[in-house]
Amino acid sequence: MGNFLTDNPELYERRFPDPDHRAARFAHDVIGRFGGGTRVLDVGCGTGRDAGYLARLGYEVTAVDLSHSMLAFAAARHNGVDFKHGDMRAFDIGRTVDVVTCLDSTMLYCHTDADLRAFLDNCHAHLAPGGLLIAEMRNGAFFLGNTELLNEVTVRTVAWDGIAYTARTRLWIDHANQLLRRHRVWTWAELADPVVEETAWRLLFPLELRAHLAAAGFDVLALFDEPGPRTDVRWAPDAVLSTALSGDRLHLVARSRPR
Repeated sequence: MGNFLTDNPELYERRFPDPDHRAARFAHDVIGRFGGGTRVLDVGCGTGRDAGYLARLGYEVTAVDLSHSMLAFAAARHNGVDFKHGDMRAFDIGRTVDVVTCLDSTMLYCHTDADLRAFLDNCHAHLAPGGLLIAEMRNGAFFLGNTELLNEVTVRTVAWDGIAYTARTRLWIDHANQLLRRHRVWTWAELADPVVEETAWRLLFPLELRAHLAAAGFDVLALFDEPGPRTDVRWAPDAVLSTALSGDRLHLVARSRPR
C-alpha cells in the first residue's frame, strides 16, 4: 500500500494548501530568533514549497525527500533549490549546513528508537558546529488524555482536475508500538476499487525526545506547543513560547554540539 497523496503532488497541495507559507515563515522566524545561518537542509521536503519559499528569501537550500514523484514536482516548480533523493535515516548531501528543518511530523516516520537515532545522528553529521535542528510534529503527550482526534471516521472531499476525490480517515493509537496509526480509503466516481492507505507516526513524549536528542549530541534550546504553523497562535518576533506541551503540536529547536 502506497501513499496516494505522495504519488499525486498536485492533489496533495490541493488537500493541504498553505497559501500564506505559514510553515516556511515559521522556520524563517525561528532561524532568526535562535541565530541560525543561511545554509538550510529541508528533510522531507515534499512538494518543495517550504524549500522554495526559503530560497526566495535568500537562503542556500538543499532539500531531501524519499518520494521521486514529490521531487520531480518540486524541482519543476522551485528554482534555486538543490533537490536530492534520500532516506531521512541515511542521506548524504556531501557538505554541512547551518540549519536542518524537519516539518509536518516527518521525524515521526522513524517508528523505532534505532530509526530515530539514525535520523538524529544523520542530522548532527550534516550540521556545522552550533547548527540548529528545527522540527515540528504531533505531540505524543497530547494523546495521553485526549481522544478528540481518534477513532471516528472523518470524510473530506477535494476537487482536482475535474474529479472529486473523497477520503475517509480514521486515527487510532497502537499502544504496544507507541504509534498513531491512520487508515484512509480514497474513492472517486471513475474508480473501480477504493485506494486503501495505512500510515503511522511515532508518538514521542517531550522528556523522551529530550533524551534522544541529548544522546545524539544536541542541546535543546526550546520545546513548545505554541505558536506554530498549525496552531491558532501565530508566530511573531516577540512571541512568548508556551511550554505547557499539552497541545496537538510540538515544536523543537536544538543546537548541535561536539560529541
